[in-house]
Amino acid sequence: MKKYLFALILPVLFLLFSCSTKQTVETRTISNEILKDKIAGGWAGKMIGVTYGAPTEFRAQGKTYEDSIKWKPADVKGSIWQDDIYVQLSFLMAMDKYGIDAPAKKFQEIFAKAGFQLWHANVQARKNFYDSIFPPQSGHPDYNIHADDIDFQIEADYIGFMCPGMPQTANKIADKIGHIMNYGDGVYGGVFVAALYSEAYFENDISKIIDKALLTIPAESDYSKIVKDVVLLHQHNPTDWRAAWAELEAKWGKVQICGAGSTFNIDAKLNGAYIVMGLLYGDGDPLKTMEVSTRCGQDSDCNPSNAMAVLGVIKGLNGLPAEYQQAVIAMGDSLFSNTTYSFNSAVDKTIVYAQKLAIENGGEANATELKIKVQAPQAFALEVSFPKLVFDRKINVSDPSVTKKGSWANSSKPKDPTKVELTSQAVYSANANDELSFEFDGTGVSLVGNWFKDGGKADVFVDDVFKRTIDCYFNFANQQHENMDLFHITNLPEGKHTIRVVVKGEKRPESLAANVYVNEILVFKSADKISDNLKFSFQ
Repeated sequence: MKKYLFALILPVLFLLFSCSTKQTVETRTISNEILKDKIAGGWAGKMIGVTYGAPTEFRAQGKTYEDSIKWKPADVKGSIWQDDIYVQLSFLMAMDKYGIDAPAKKFQEIFAKAGFQLWHANVQARKNFYDSIFPPQSGHPDYNIHADDIDFQIEADYIGFMCPGMPQTANKIADKIGHIMNYGDGVYGGVFVAALYSEAYFENDISKIIDKALLTIPAESDYSKIVKDVVLLHQHNPTDWRAAWAELEAKWGKVQICGAGSTFNIDAKLNGAYIVMGLLYGDGDPLKTMEVSTRCGQDSDCNPSNAMAVLGVIKGLNGLPAEYQQAVIAMGDSLFSNTTYSFNSAVDKTIVYAQKLAIENGGEANATELKIKVQAPQAFALEVSFPKLVFDRKINVSDPSVTKKGSWANSSKPKDPTKVELTSQAVYSANANDELSFEFDGTGVSLVGNWFKDGGKADVFVDDVFKRTIDCYFNFANQQHENMDLFHITNLPEGKHTIRVVVKGEKRPESLAANVYVNEILVFKSADKISDNLKFSFQ
């Protein structure tokens, strides 16, 4: 009898459970008109914010920017030359050519071969492409010392724009694109801002948008911790952003690898915190939001750009101040540098991708509206680029502790006969078997030098173990670079180590010579992160 009753009850329970499960999948409908307005608002906000902050970029390092900000809506035309826009449009162009599901290497190739100039994690990813280091290794901390830098954070907007209410879909795209140039917190920056946009389609409350976006990144990550700190600071003192900034700076301002030993900080999480500062203290007002994000300093064109784009999605283009709308519309068909995209065409193509992704994920589209199966945020797995690594000291190659064998020469010649002298103090050699070595006490080291069009190759040894052949050649997009990371290694055991560079006297065919340039050596050690040991004054 019991078996008989169970047999009758089981199908009923199954049906009830199935119905309950189905009810958890929420479907939201957005008209095509509103969808276009919100996508246009996102792109417009990005353009407006980046031009608002552009004159202040890195003018305030480790301090707030207190000079006047001179900006007028017509200045938005300068966005066509901003890397915040044109880099991500190269990825949109790769989607057009190869499809959304194309392998990451195809996206890296389009980006690496583009005519625009790049810096930090992006330029390292470009160099890695030409050195046959492809994703995800191209963004991995073993091959990119800029892994935690801001690069993907400022280039992930289009991902969120095309994923309304679909943060899981945004995560999938971000996982592939973000690891071209970043890792860990550097990837989480792009994941977080893309999620802000995904959530902003159907939520107007900025605090709720931030809370939902946080669910897409691991709670144990430093990126999550610093954003939560901003939320806490805002709750404690919702009217004085400068007081909150000072508390944040004291706790997080020195946690960085790129720019170690200086006030320069292009770390994704600190600059991401400034995005959140602008959003929370801006109270939904476009001008106030941009001003707070800009005055927080550091990469102060990127941060108001992301913050303003969030407002753009919330409000739509039609909800932005009339003079902002008019300025963007006036340049709507102007092509962004080294791309085939304008504002108008970027908006139109983003709509196409949003509809495509919605349909692929169970939604429906017709001539008037888009039905979207809203996704619950899911967190990435934890990645930590440089666990417990902190800067220790910097040694110039002229220091007696740096041993040089062979005929190394001081680099006083210009990189180009038609241009000014070098600004860095380097030694260089093109002679096979010339050596440079340095003994250090620590757990990590970075060899800093120049990438020039006459650069050559060298072998690097750590503790007499061959690690890798490096190549100092670079002449892409009419760029050469001084003071670049030629080679680095971390996670060494505590104690004394030796790094040795041996010139090969070899070069790639297009290089003008086989010179290996070395400027300085950075030493790192292991320690508890500074931020883990600090509390706010009110805690």
